[in-house]
Amino acid sequence: MESLKDLQLRYESLKGLGLKLNIERGQPGDDNFDLSNGLLNIVTEKDVKTNSGFDIRNYPGGVLGLPEARELFSGILGVKAEETMVGNNASLLILSQILMWALLRGLVGSPAPWCTINKPKMIVTVPGYDRHFTLLAELGFEMIPVRMSKDGPDMAAVEKAAATDPAVKGILFVPTYSNPSGETVSDETVDRLAAMKTAASDFTIFADDAYVVHHLIDNPGKPKNLLRACEEAGHPNRVYLFSSTSKITFSSAGLGFMATSTTNLAFIAKFFGAMFIGPNKVEQLRHVKFLSAFPGGVAGLMKEHAKRLKPKFDTAQKVLSKELGATGLASWSRPEGGYFISLDTAKPVAKRAVALCKEAGVAVTPAGATFPHGKDPNNANIRISPTRPPVVELEKAMEVLAVCIKLASAEYDNAAK
Repeated sequence: MESLKDLQLRYESLKGLGLKLNIERGQPGDDNFDLSNGLLNIVTEKDVKTNSGFDIRNYPGGVLGLPEARELFSGILGVKAEETMVGNNASLLILSQILMWALLRGLVGSPAPWCTINKPKMIVTVPGYDRHFTLLAELGFEMIPVRMSKDGPDMAAVEKAAATDPAVKGILFVPTYSNPSGETVSDETVDRLAAMKTAASDFTIFADDAYVVHHLIDNPGKPKNLLRACEEAGHPNRVYLFSSTSKITFSSAGLGFMATSTTNLAFIAKFFGAMFIGPNKVEQLRHVKFLSAFPGGVAGLMKEHAKRLKPKFDTAQKVLSKELGATGLASWSRPEGGYFISLDTAKPVAKRAVALCKEAGVAVTPAGATFPHGKDPNNANIRISPTRPPVVELEKAMEVLAVCIKLASAEYDNAAK
């Protein structure tokens, strides 16, 4: 075990390199973006009319998206085209709009708008996605955190919260390769979510399946479909599924899409129609043409992404194992897909480690960001995103992070003496 003095010297040496590295946000690398450059010129003046008869330059087409786009993206979520909506850039925007309308008007089966409750509540998983927490906080939801297990949300805690309080209106989580810890829901968890008794008649599952096709392994498992499970359990309107092409094609010019029951879709489409005439049909046609033409379709494109991303995840794992594996100072996830690695320090030093990284020129997601209101009760979780930097830069960034964790832990022990 390195001494505090040795760690301080090593840290100062790394700090002296003048690094400017970033493992903070889940951004694709430029080599990932390059795979989709064909999007930029695949639609021409010859493509103004779709096979379904719509002119992409004009208004008509409806709020649910082009039929061709609904057909394509329903396959990603494992549902029917008539259960699918395709919108603009981000799935988070569609989720935001549904939550806002739920507050203002309620959802199918709601006895009253959700805003009539003094403080509507939402179950969230921790560690979790910081943007989910920010959205819910701004909308006025009280968040009920439950731990993510290897099978998904801690169902004993979920069932207890949902069954006892009618103000608990739903659960928001990432079902496949959870952000940031990488778990995927088990079939048992899906069945329990679908069938559980809830105090609120309009309890809703909001499943942000952002990484449903972002595999790092061959022949990945396929979890049970939430929409079908809820239908079989007699709660066909309980779930909304969300995803997007943000890390499939371009982050800046992707498509968000959603699946739910046809009853829910008709209900929410009425409100969407009051907000906008229709989504960007040009962008939707570009994606349909590009993804349909790519060798192997969406699955083929995702295999190409994996070829570029897996070496980065392998590098991160290699450095963590080398620097921290035998120290007992941290544990971390080994995801089979998605965009993140979740690390927990053994001592309450995450904030200090992240601050040390910043001083040494390495940007890391702020400690606490993976918990509601940025408050990790254990000051332990650090989200790592190894996807953006080239491998050489990533290796150095991971070394800095590991040294900072060791130094912060040694400082903590020294202060406790």
